[in-house]
This record gives sequence, structure tokens and C-alpha cells, in this order.
Amino acid sequence: MESSTVARIGRSGFYGTEIRHQYEMPRRISSTVPIRQAPNHLSTAAKRVQTITSELQVAVDAIERVKNGFKNFKSEVYEKEKELISKLAKGQSPKFMVVACADSRVCPTHILNFNLGEAFVIRNVANMVAPYEKSGYPGVGSAVEYAVLHLKVENIMVIGHSCCGGINALMSFPDDGPEQTAFIEDWIKIGQEAKFRVKKLHADLPFDQQVTLCEKEAVNVSLENLLTYPFVREGVLKGTLALQGGYYNFVDGTFDTWSFNDSLTPA
Repeated sequence: MESSTVARIGRSGFYGTEIRHQYEMPRRISSTVPIRQAPNHLSTAAKRVQTITSELQVAVDAIERVKNGFKNFKSEVYEKEKELISKLAKGQSPKFMVVACADSRVCPTHILNFNLGEAFVIRNVANMVAPYEKSGYPGVGSAVEYAVLHLKVENIMVIGHSCCGGINALMSFPDDGPEQTAFIEDWIKIGQEAKFRVKKLHADLPFDQQVTLCEKEAVNVSLENLLTYPFVREGVLKGTLALQGGYYNFVDGTFDTWSFNDSLTPA
């Protein structure tokens, strides 16, 4: 059934015209008429909203984890070390410089129980130290220079570790051919000499054992590279600086160390 109505807008209508609205009286919906389902795009949108909500919750959880971590640090360390904090506010004078892997399982301050201000730490993939070259890798070089010449550290320790993904990659990537990564291969090739030594001397061993040996030999390569820095070599020769190698096996819970500068002679 149809009906019509006339509406005037304003005293003289809308520009003097009449607006007619045609509408149909609502009909009863038969029980046999199926209910329309939500379009697929709405279902997809709902899933997307759910995904975004979950991601936001993860982000919130991460922030809360950081906040709670700092609260614990402040109550358990900061508040109990006020005298040390006041001293460190005037400057740092660590005795150790540590070069360690960025791996989340092998934080050197936890493993070696360093206190605040006790160790100057560099962390990167596979605990690499590149040879002395001003145009090469200034990130590591600047840290070594600052630690030796300005902080006057007395010990430099390079620490390798078990199950190192960087060393595994070094042993796995082909020596020739196009690179498969943007940065990783170029970086870990700093330890290429360690790979060559292991492959030459232990070619008969299974791959996983070769990787373990390379994890340790790569430490020696980084120590050798440290001696290419003039100020490091000078400190070692004068006896004011010692180079140490370390290897942390977090599977067995062992930590091995060795000295590196026993047989060094002036260039």
C-alpha cells in the first residue's frame, strides 16, 4: 500500500518548492524469508580488527614488561647502590672491556655478574672485531679506541658462546657467489679466517662439531684483529693492557678463558 505526504520547509517553502516524499508502508516479514548473512568483506574486516587488537595487546604487554623490569631494578639495585650511583655520576672507570655476541641468551653482565660501571661492553653478531681500518667498521673501532685511550681499561675480553647463530651462518654460507643477506654475510666474513682454519684442520668432523670449534676460533681471530689497533698493541707491549678469550657454553653451564698475548713481540 502506497501513501504520500507533502512537507514545506520554512515559511515560503524551500526556494518556493514543495518536497514530496514517497514511501512504502512496511510489510510483515515472512518467516520463510532467509536472514541475510553479513557480507564477506565485513567478516574479513572483523578479523582484521581482532588481529590489530591482539597486536596492540602484545605491545601493551611488552611495555608493561619493561616498566616492571625497571621497577624491579630500581628497588633491588638502584635504591641499594645510592653511593655507587653518586660516584658513577662523576664518571666511569671500568677495568674491563667486553666484546660479546648480541644473542639474547648470553648477556655478559649477567653471566659474569658485573656491577654497574665495572665493564664497558660491545655487543654485535658473533662477537666480531674487525681489523684496524678507519674506513671499515668505525662502530667497533670507536668503542675500542674510547675504552683503551680514554677509559684506560686494563683488560679486553672477547667472549664466544655455544649455539651461536652467527657462527653457524659463517660456516654455512658459500665462500663465493652472490650474497643472500643485506648485512649479515658481509659482517660475519670478518671471522672468515676462523672458518678456513677449522675446515682445514677438522674437515673430517661433523658439521655441528666444526661450528663449535669455529665459535672458539672466531674469538682468537677477533683477538688477533685487536692487535692491529696501534693503541691496543702498545698497551699490550707495555703491560698495561691484557687480552683474554672466553667461551660460554650455556647448555653445559661452563665458562672457559685463555690469555692471548703471552708470545707477542714488538713489531
